[in-house]
Amino acid sequence: MIRVLGVLTPLTKDPIVCGIFGAVVNGLGTGFALRNNISTGGIDILGIVLRKRTGRTVGTINIMFNILIIFFAGFVNDWPHALYSALAIFINGRVMDSLYTRQQRLQVMIVTARPRQVVNEIQNSMRRGITIVHDAEGAFHHEEKTILFTIISRAEMYDLEQAMRHSDPYAFVSITDSVKILGHFYEPKTD
Repeated sequence: MIRVLGVLTPLTKDPIVCGIFGAVVNGLGTGFALRNNISTGGIDILGIVLRKRTGRTVGTINIMFNILIIFFAGFVNDWPHALYSALAIFINGRVMDSLYTRQQRLQVMIVTARPRQVVNEIQNSMRRGITIVHDAEGAFHHEEKTILFTIISRAEMYDLEQAMRHSDPYAFVSITDSVKILGHFYEPKTD
């Protein structure tokens, strides 16, 4: 390979710039791998296992393990390079989490005049439990509505949009990030 490409000179020798761009590239690669049910064979395996037990994201778990390694490397080697590495690890974890969306939970609130159709469509296409609140009233036309609550993963957003188009395209749907979920959340097995 060196014979073909020759000796390449680095674009920069600045450790911060190298760390940032290296972390982004690594985070993109690991995030895409996890998104496609592939492991890189590193700490992300522990991250996947511990994510199910702790509820933390794979990127956060990756950051915690690597910070411990960096801490010891700071004592053995020098602290400036350890701190550059810590910055790179943080960026890597955030980029990884932005791509690996299966772990991100969203709370969905649906205000609908057709609750039975919406519930059937979501349960048949997505296998999600739904909480139904009857006797809500729309303030504009004062029509009777039903409020539905469910939790989905960010990866299921498209499926939810399709389910709503088929069941009640005029429903009001509000989707927010869910910080923590207590209780049972069905997570389909990956192939």
